[in-house]
Amino acid sequence: MGTRQSTIDHLLDLLAGAGPVTTRKMFGEYCLYLAGKPVGLVCDDQLFLKPTEAARPLLKRADEKPPYPGGKPYFHIDPEHWDDHAWLIELLRTTYAALPEPAPPRRRAKAGG
Repeated sequence: MGTRQSTIDHLLDLLAGAGPVTTRKMFGEYCLYLAGKPVGLVCDDQLFLKPTEAARPLLKRADEKPPYPGGKPYFHIDPEHWDDHAWLIELLRTTYAALPEPAPPRRRAKAGG
């Protein structure tokens, strides 16, 4: 099915209060970033956050499922809860704080010599 641009625009509006939230299109779906750190995915118009123990107590329901066939389970955030802005922003910030910093990109070796 794929995620519609209108869903991404809506989520970015909802999450704007969390800080610099961006998305990057990957394989027809989207990776969700907060301050440059990947915190989740948006697949088939559904929001999935990386599972962390810090965020688990904030969940209205601990619904974990893979965002795509064969994927690892993520916290599935039901769209009916998206309009609870304060809760969604707190959940995103808590997830961000619990995740390690991404590894710096590796430098490519120059060809030739």
